[in-house]
Amino acid sequence: MGVSNPAAAGRVPTTPNFMVYVYILKSLKDKKIYTGYTADLRRRLLEHQDGKVKSTKKRLPLNLIYYEAYASKKDALAREKYLKSGGKAKNVLKLQLKNSLNP
Repeated sequence: MGVSNPAAAGRVPTTPNFMVYVYILKSLKDKKIYTGYTADLRRRLLEHQDGKVKSTKKRLPLNLIYYEAYASKKDALAREKYLKSGGKAKNVLKLQLKNSLNP
């Protein structure tokens, strides 16, 4: 059975290419990583680089080292939460990104 309100299900039907991004930044200052999500990756990266994001403004400069795209905001939020929870998810991703994390 179809969804009567696709937007309520976490999808935006009016924009066929609508994506939500989970991204990881690495601070060149302290070498730590930051995980976030956004519907506008370019805008969000500029906000980080311009020091407009409280959690990263003292850790500049930052490099985007990884991102994933989702058609569902719910899926993106769940993935961000999973990555921020640490444990296996974060460790697996760190293994996958070892060359980006330790150039």
